Amino acid sequence: MRSSETPTSSGAPTDADGPAPTRGPANAGGPAPADRAARRAVTVFPVLVLAAGLVGLLFPDTFSGYGTDVPYLLGLVMFCMGLTMSLDDFKGVARRPWVVLLGLVAHYVIMPGLGWLVAHLLHLSPALAAGVILVGCAPSGTASNVVTYLARGDVALSVSVATVSTVLAPLLTPPLTLLLAGQYLPVDAGSMVTDILKTVLLPVIAGLVVRLVAGRYVGRVLGAMPWLSSLAIAAIVAVVVAGSAHALKSAALTVLLAVVIHNGCGLALGYGCGRLARLGRPASRAMAFEVGMQNSGLAASLATAHFSPLAALPAAVFSVWHNISGAVVAAWMARRTPADRG
Repeated sequence: MRSSETPTSSGAPTDADGPAPTRGPANAGGPAPADRAARRAVTVFPVLVLAAGLVGLLFPDTFSGYGTDVPYLLGLVMFCMGLTMSLDDFKGVARRPWVVLLGLVAHYVIMPGLGWLVAHLLHLSPALAAGVILVGCAPSGTASNVVTYLARGDVALSVSVATVSTVLAPLLTPPLTLLLAGQYLPVDAGSMVTDILKTVLLPVIAGLVVRLVAGRYVGRVLGAMPWLSSLAIAAIVAVVVAGSAHALKSAALTVLLAVVIHNGCGLALGYGCGRLARLGRPASRAMAFEVGMQNSGLAASLATAHFSPLAALPAAVFSVWHNISGAVVAAWMARRTPADRG
């Protein structure tokens, strides 16, 4: 979830996939408070989600009846995301349209393709295959913003790509899912478009409008948004895991392997695209995280509504794993060339 505050803010917001930083310069000598807040966010969020998953696994009957509430929880998260957005997010797209377009194309080509390839190579069951592919077809997760900041990457580019990929999700995610996952399970692309509009785009727009109209009052509660979003995503993961707790015991290692390969290859290929396009290291780092990190909350919601609880498992695992891998890769990048900005 993005924010218009400077990096000196005391908190780091989160969204459907984890924490995202307050926006501002991501330079090698960035303010210590921002670094501490960002690192705290990428540490706390995966632990919270992992704990929620364990609770759902151990006490499935407690959460099994809440599957229909997942879209509402996601809508709440996306509304919180909209509250932290500003018109500057869209101005950033206008400043570098071709670079943002490159990130958008890379995201919606690489991750869906990798999802299909991983499902095929690992001979996943139809439900798991559809779930992995759906994760790949989801828009960018704005948790990428915080790890881009930690990696000393181009945060402005990261925010721009995440914003555009989210806005275009109703047009791109359903047809890509139909094309790649249709061989595994029936896909109602039209219904999926409607669901994405209701649970993603409309809540984001509503949050943005509220921010524009009542920005003075919204600013007073922005500090609570990260924790509200984190709790909502933790609840989604608990419900998803509870819905397929019995199947998870036999499929856990397979799902984890699929997620690790999917995410890892996405990060590597995203970075490679940036370097091939001669964008420089900071922008290439942003590309890595924009390609490799997904809106797994949306994927979990769509999988639960359109496929089965088992199909939502890859999204739940991805929600934890991509925050861990992103933080590790960001730390490695920052230490590898701590003073490099080009």
